[in-house]
Amino acid sequence: MIPELDTEKELHAADIEQVGRRLVQLACAQTGATNGAVFLSDTKSKGLSVDFHVVAGVVVTLPGTGSIIRPRNDGRPNGIALTCFLTNTPYVCNDTSKDPNYARYFLDVGAVLAVPIPWQGKALGVLTVATTASNAFGDEHVRTLEAIAAASARFLRRAQLARATLDTGRPFVIKGLSPAWLEVERKVEQVSSTDAPVLVTGESGTGKDLVSRSIHFNSKRSAKPYVTVNCAAIPETLLESVLFGHVKGAFTGATSNKVGEFQKADGGTLFLDELGELPLMLQAKVLRAIEQGEVSPVGSNDAPLRVDVRLVCATNRNLAQMVREGRFRDDLYFRVSVITVELPPLRTYKDNLEILAQVFLQQAARKHGRRVDAISREAMALLQAHDFPGNVRELKNALEHAVILASTQEVRPEDLPKSMRPALVSGAPALVAKTGKDDVLPLETMREQWLAPLERQYLQDLLRRTNGQITAAAKLAGVNRVTFYRLMERHGLRLARMPI
Repeated sequence: MIPELDTEKELHAADIEQVGRRLVQLACAQTGATNGAVFLSDTKSKGLSVDFHVVAGVVVTLPGTGSIIRPRNDGRPNGIALTCFLTNTPYVCNDTSKDPNYARYFLDVGAVLAVPIPWQGKALGVLTVATTASNAFGDEHVRTLEAIAAASARFLRRAQLARATLDTGRPFVIKGLSPAWLEVERKVEQVSSTDAPVLVTGESGTGKDLVSRSIHFNSKRSAKPYVTVNCAAIPETLLESVLFGHVKGAFTGATSNKVGEFQKADGGTLFLDELGELPLMLQAKVLRAIEQGEVSPVGSNDAPLRVDVRLVCATNRNLAQMVREGRFRDDLYFRVSVITVELPPLRTYKDNLEILAQVFLQQAARKHGRRVDAISREAMALLQAHDFPGNVRELKNALEHAVILASTQEVRPEDLPKSMRPALVSGAPALVAKTGKDDVLPLETMREQWLAPLERQYLQDLLRRTNGQITAAAKLAGVNRVTFYRLMERHGLRLARMPI
């Protein structure tokens, strides 16, 4: 059996070097190799980038373009890693002195094993190990390295996307790692390369704008404009002009020609946010723009303008219900929902809340130049007890609020917004009595009194999630049935009285 990567908490930061370091360590340990490297595809340079390389335990960094390996045309060998990548098959070289594809980069080695890192039917990159001895690798080593490469693929892809989008101001940071979010990522990867319209649905704050931007970034239109229109933020009387433009004199106040957002997005992606707020009178015109690629500015008598736009829409409304009620055109609905990506609310994957919170903590600390790098156990307990009606956006804003107010390098309960610390706002015991030092409660007493409401809420949430199954709830909590029953007894919980 291959030991699992110490995945979620270790790799949550989506940092190429962290992922690469752990991956090479594991690959070397499992194959007995002394050297290892991670290569990732680089679409801009049409080659492989050496993202992490360890030689005899030392991390090797290549300067500038030296870290890019491209196919050669001078008769010299491409190298085993590039050959493995181009053929998308494992490559075993047990005697480098006789291998025509071996290229010496750092030091002579006796044997090299390379396997592709698989992602959606093609190679995302290559994982290699090497030793100074010859005849070091057999079929078992190939299977081992393939298993490690396959297990690491999703983390490397996350890291690759995070690095590539870092300078856009809206980095690709979908890091829930829950099954629902993995399905979101899978769909995003699959639909991005097409021109099909995409409908992104989900509650407010679940990340619809982020997903829409990631679809554009990963598409062949990424170098072209990405234009956003919020249908709910523009008055109905102006929305047609915003979308399609107008000519001078089309209406009172139209003192010059205006280019519409469909034209601005020509060749790129138009993101229509809050699509459910689009007036019925405009829906037919939007449909024509999608299906025929034609737009007519308000007041224009000229032939329609041709546009090439990929449409991505988002809504927190039930469009299917709106169609049944006659408030949304069925033909437009079926057209924009060729592919539907449904985003899960945060409450459905709160098991990963600690990972998400740490990510947003790092982002906020970097943004505001604050040295805050940890969340206290008590603050995390408050976050876990909160329902997050505002979803990921609420969590992100809460951590930014906490980073700004934090007086230490650790986020404490008092640094969080008031809505997330009810125990401190009302009904909580005073932290220090005002009458003097003799009235100060011991730390253990205070901790028990303060955390008791949170622990009770935690137990209730587990019981709701497992439909009152004690064994299942205890397993999720990481305790045995007896301990779980004792915790219920301590907090006065009875299944018959549990609010469902």
